[in-house]
Amino acid sequence: MKIATWNVNSLNARWHRVEPWLREQSPDIVMIQETKQTDETFPFVELSTIGYEAAHYGQGRWNGVAILSRVGLVDVVRGFGDDDEEARIIAATCAGIRVHSCYVPNGRALEDPHYQYKLEWLARLAHVAEDRDFSQPAIFGGDFNVAPSDLDCYDPSIFEGATHVSEPERDAIRTLEATGLIDLTRRLNPGEPCFTWWDYRRGSFHRGWGLRIDLLLVDELLSAKATASYVDREARKGEKPSDHAPVLAEFAD
Repeated sequence: MKIATWNVNSLNARWHRVEPWLREQSPDIVMIQETKQTDETFPFVELSTIGYEAAHYGQGRWNGVAILSRVGLVDVVRGFGDDDEEARIIAATCAGIRVHSCYVPNGRALEDPHYQYKLEWLARLAHVAEDRDFSQPAIFGGDFNVAPSDLDCYDPSIFEGATHVSEPERDAIRTLEATGLIDLTRRLNPGEPCFTWWDYRRGSFHRGWGLRIDLLLVDELLSAKATASYVDREARKGEKPSDHAPVLAEFAD
């Protein structure tokens, strides 16, 4: 079993990268963020031709999350249940695994109201994690917009007083982990930065100026079967890439 998460930064703009990547990597389950599409424009038909069922929660030009699956897709839930919420979380059951594709708010700046919104959103996600069926394997994957530790940031001093590295944000990730979730990429790569995002500006990717903000949080049932977790840096190269690279995990049967 291979599971991936990828913030594609617009599926319209990145389809020429996503479609061949799906064919080449053939992940069984994929969590997608920032589709920036409506449900009407989402490529359900195109995905079906390459073997994927899909569920999408769209918002047009902003946000948008999806789950793609080759192994079944049932019991879809979109959002937290608010009529006016942003399209930032979708859940479904795939091959018996409860899968959550998450796009956590950016936060913008510590003094910005959006920062408080980010913390509140993460608290709501923690409630979902606390209330899950613990007899069912679960994964919460996606763009969390938080670097959980200084190892996940190329130069922590540059980000002092900024979002993505503040203690309240990191505490929110620890609260999620306290529900029995494990940061799988970090567990399997304890000393490696494993950056997943690089700014488009200043040659950040080639200089190694990255952050690890795309996470795969899995329960002990999945962690015990995990054989690898890694970042596909090749997907960040080439023509018009997303600013995020996919994160993958492989599991034994």
